[in-house]
Amino acid sequence: MKYAIVDIETTGGNAKTGKITEVAFFIHDGQKVIDEYSTLINPEQPIPPFVASLTGISNKMVAKAPRFFEVAKEIVTRTEDCILVAHNSEFDYSFLKEEFAQLGYSYQKDTLCTVEMAKRLLPGEESYSLGKLCKSLGIPMNARHRAKGDAEATVQLFEMMLQKEYFQAVKEDIYTYDTFNHKVHGHIGKEVIDALPEVTGVYYLYNQENELIYIGKSKNIRKRILQHLSNKQTKRAEKMARFIHHIDYVHTGSELVALLLESDEIKKHLPVYNRAQRKSKVFFGIFVKKDNNGYLNFDIAPLTQDPDQETPITTAFSKKEATRILERMCERHQLCLKLSGLDNSPNSCFGYQIKTCKGACIQQESADQYNKRALKASRYFSYGASNLMLIDQGRDLNEKAVVQIENGVYKGFGFIPKEQGTKDINILKAAIKQYPNNKDVNTIIRGFLRKKALEKTIRY
Repeated sequence: MKYAIVDIETTGGNAKTGKITEVAFFIHDGQKVIDEYSTLINPEQPIPPFVASLTGISNKMVAKAPRFFEVAKEIVTRTEDCILVAHNSEFDYSFLKEEFAQLGYSYQKDTLCTVEMAKRLLPGEESYSLGKLCKSLGIPMNARHRAKGDAEATVQLFEMMLQKEYFQAVKEDIYTYDTFNHKVHGHIGKEVIDALPEVTGVYYLYNQENELIYIGKSKNIRKRILQHLSNKQTKRAEKMARFIHHIDYVHTGSELVALLLESDEIKKHLPVYNRAQRKSKVFFGIFVKKDNNGYLNFDIAPLTQDPDQETPITTAFSKKEATRILERMCERHQLCLKLSGLDNSPNSCFGYQIKTCKGACIQQESADQYNKRALKASRYFSYGASNLMLIDQGRDLNEKAVVQIENGVYKGFGFIPKEQGTKDINILKAAIKQYPNNKDVNTIIRGFLRKKALEKTIRY
């Protein structure tokens, strides 16, 4: 078994926007280093000043260096049949995969992370950053934050861990698969593993009898399914991995659409491993109902798994947060504190005393007048507006995903060609496929609106 111990330097921390500026490989046969390769790379984009200061790699240094496509074949050849090893392997591997993907090539390697290995095999260290760990272990470091210097130090760290008694057991436990392995994936088939896409969407796992046993969502379907197939964290996870014989998936592009579709599909099919594993955290909802006098009342209560529980107008991660939302509703729309569960006075509420309540608590304001404002408030605080079109990335560069909320209620989602634009609301409405509204989708959508994780939000 051979290991390609790698380190890279980049223009930034995001593989989608950053580029590699330097790469170094040491090929190790499990006994010693048998080959090495290092080079500066012209990233074809400016190196930010703070990165240049950290690494010592300047724009001038890389100006005449080869571009990635010029060294790509060299990297493929030298790392052939190797396991990729790096200190924080996910970072280095993600950049290499992205650079190759931009060339139209799928670079796939199984990986080992020396950070995770060190935590298991060298417990008790104050820090597991490469610099501090090597200093603690007496490993010399030359040219810190340069690819060759950091890779050389990683080689020495790796060789130190190779000598540990439990190296093989730990390696098997943290090994990350990204290629077909007959021992792990033999019941699936190489052609299935090779065809798994690295896209955002919903995936479906079936047993040998073609029964649906699990539905999941991921921003990288391939990576997530391979994690399932090699999961040894619990006996139940191992058992499910053995049961998986067929795989299907739906590419959504949008993570929001993937979450909405996953939620709907789980409710529809109730796969056995979803029922056993997906236990929601206790969140709170704000619920609305009419009292005996016809006034709309608001109430804060924990969300439950009971399918018969009413759908809340909005959700919150804590009772305290739900209370703050309700207080803002009352202040903005002149709602009654007593009818909102925020005042226990036997007669009129405190808001009536200071003239922020119009007297619904003592029936001085009619139920019809009060309910108009209460209904408007409930729609606004559900998603921030009554009518919304949420625009997100589609399944390719020529498409956009659209999620519709109308009268404060989730309607569904769909896709439109990018060239159509998003100005005509009727075109957006026509693209929507209807899906049921419930408290779970309310939580999902509000979470995305909180994070502002969408391309565009259109009020209409």
